Amino acid sequence: MVELTNIIRIPPEHIGEDLDFAADNIVKATFEGKIDKENGFIVLTKDVKRLGEGRIIHGDGAVYQEVKFNALIFKPLLHEVIDGIICEVSDFGAFCHIGPLDALIHKSQIMDDHILIDTENKRLTGKKTKYSLGLGDKVRTRIIAVSINEVNPRESKIGLTMRQPALGKEEWWSQDGNKEKKQVKKPEKKFEEKKE
Repeated sequence: MVELTNIIRIPPEHIGEDLDFAADNIVKATFEGKIDKENGFIVLTKDVKRLGEGRIIHGDGAVYQEVKFNALIFKPLLHEVIDGIICEVSDFGAFCHIGPLDALIHKSQIMDDHILIDTENKRLTGKKTKYSLGLGDKVRTRIIAVSINEVNPRESKIGLTMRQPALGKEEWWSQDGNKEKKQVKKPEKKFEEKKE
């Protein structure tokens, strides 16, 4: 949550109404779902306060009002670990909801296994491990690429990986942990008979 200040345009048809209510609605319509260059994707705005009386520009009739408001921001950072939900499966990987945006987990970044793709049933399965990934699965990922489109935030490209320890589906973590435990062998004790 960050505090932002900006100037909004209150059209002439709203003059005479409750300007606080009008300012709140205009801030929501103007800023929610947009990118703020310094802070990131604005998910939600609240606590809008008008600062001063505002200005009327000759020939326009609207009020240009400075406002202060709180904004819930989502800013994906490179190497950040983030939870998401699989929302689409394709021939080249899976898309994942991470907050207000979707990100791509390329098939090469899902697991250390050859992946069998079943686009009809929307499922990706590891050939050897039999790990399966489908719509609605909750996953933990790491951000490996970020390209934010400021003009159209929904067109932003975010790349994810699940090929690191403690990433992927939660049930994969426990299975990987058990596999590692089995591979660690304790040295065998050798007893020698003492001859007297």
